[in-house]
Amino acid sequence: MKPASQILSLHDRLLALRDSILSNLAFQRFSSTFAFLRPIARRRAAALFDLCAGFVYSQILLACVRLRLFDHLADGPVSATELSSRVSLPVDSTILLLDAATSLKLVQRRSGDRYGLGPLGAALMGNPGVIAMIEHHAMLYADLRDPVALLRGETGAGELASYWPYANAGKPAALGHDAIAPYTALMSASQPMIAQQVLHSYSFSHHRCLLDVGGGDGAFLSAVAARCPKLRCVLFDLPAVADEASRRFRNEGLASRAVAIGGSFLTSRLPEGADIVSLVRVIHDHDDADVMTLLRAIRIVLPGKGTLLIAEPMSGVRGTEAIGDAYFAFYLLAMGSGRPRTFERLQEMLQDSGFSDIALHPTSMPLLTSIITARADNKSVN
Repeated sequence: MKPASQILSLHDRLLALRDSILSNLAFQRFSSTFAFLRPIARRRAAALFDLCAGFVYSQILLACVRLRLFDHLADGPVSATELSSRVSLPVDSTILLLDAATSLKLVQRRSGDRYGLGPLGAALMGNPGVIAMIEHHAMLYADLRDPVALLRGETGAGELASYWPYANAGKPAALGHDAIAPYTALMSASQPMIAQQVLHSYSFSHHRCLLDVGGGDGAFLSAVAARCPKLRCVLFDLPAVADEASRRFRNEGLASRAVAIGGSFLTSRLPEGADIVSLVRVIHDHDDADVMTLLRAIRIVLPGKGTLLIAEPMSGVRGTEAIGDAYFAFYLLAMGSGRPRTFERLQEMLQDSGFSDIALHPTSMPLLTSIITARADNKSVN
């Protein structure tokens, strides 16, 4: 008799049958010619090819961004000849790029042999955070040049590890302005998109004081403060980052009700007095031990029934599996810290840290962020 671990369930046997059919060359030839199966075969072939060609597509996008192609097309259609002069490329190369971008719906052919924005190019023009991430991805691609070596832990710290110095720093609170400036600027560019999702799904109007831990230069807190004029706001981040937030609060006229405090949540006690604490794209950057340290530190300063709000991309969210389980998994692996987590895993960690009433809130764009709220349990922290 086979060991239990080797016994196949009915589901496993059906999947094995499917695999044997799909991998059969005779069936592949038949499905590509049979009218009923041909559309399915073509979609699967296209999906497989997109996996193979994805890096090429991303480099076409990067070229468009670096040449500011979308900016040149934003005011109206332009000919390839005129564009070639603006972007300093030979005319043939400009046409090659424009045709490639057209196939990816970044650009669209217009009348008079001119080119304008395509639907995806137009969408990018309204999302400077995405533009910043496209530029940033050059570091990720460099770190992924040997994915097997990365998985085996043979590559050492790469470009992303240097870009996010707090992730592996022994004393992150000692990092100076020059060390934190690049990643602070990148997060600032993308925070408005996240803030929009959070504010659409959760109202802060019934709270009196919000503590945003790991809040960067204050972009998220500023968005919340604009929506809730009576809310007091406290930001806690590394000292050099908190200095940037203080400058933003002064410039935006928020200094009377928004303050930034410097420190490390791994070693410093968090500020008290807030009835809601937010963690916006913080937890997935850190390993389990550091996350538990942070959650317990928050529980200590939150009053009974105080609220914790977590906003970040999560693993296992239907429709965004490739974002959480592929993109963020390998991004964080290259970064050297953190991992994408499922709602169920985060629920366990929150319960172990003294939180209850844990709920997952829907957002209109889960590939950007999901939202979890939890209440501080009146019982003592485990």
